[in-house]
Amino acid sequence: MHRLYDSAISGNAYKVRLLLHHLGIPFERIEMNVDDGSTRKPAFLKINPNGKVPALQFPDGRVLFESNAIIFYLAQGTKYWPSDRWDQGQAIQWMNFEQYSHEPTIAVVRHWIAHLGKTPQNEPLLPAKIAAGERALGVMEGHLKNHRWFAGDAYSIADIALYAYTHVAEEGGAFDLKRYPAIQDWLKRVAAQERHIAITA
Repeated sequence: MHRLYDSAISGNAYKVRLLLHHLGIPFERIEMNVDDGSTRKPAFLKINPNGKVPALQFPDGRVLFESNAIIFYLAQGTKYWPSDRWDQGQAIQWMNFEQYSHEPTIAVVRHWIAHLGKTPQNEPLLPAKIAAGERALGVMEGHLKNHRWFAGDAYSIADIALYAYTHVAEEGGAFDLKRYPAIQDWLKRVAAQERHIAITA
């Protein structure tokens, strides 16, 4: 059986859990604390030398880490990976956007405010992070005004990647998704997909 090293508060880990559930792949879930140093202990570093969740251990013992690499692997040959080459390029484009422009801003702000709390170290950095997050949401809103999905005409792992932290962006209190009606409509479409589960499930 697959074994998923997970965290209930991690959107990156949620991506993998959501796709595994979509695909009906049974797995054992191992909850990790991402704030107390557990992922930096030798036992976990043997699983993922980068010391982060998620990590997916396959029945044969092999391990993949980095959320978008894992969902890319799992989606191959399924309806969650586009068949058209252009749509594949679009999927990779948006998954890179998620990791370089979206997650480092929206996810970080949520974690700092909702989970760690403001500190003398992170509070001075918040305005710039929030501004960059708003820019990322603006890019998404612009795309979704004219498209239902992020890669072609169907729900794919590009949507899963972006949904993970977008749908909980308001938890930090810094982002107001009511300002983004196209994003709100897209969030509803994602949540309506077959075998969808909440990040808390």
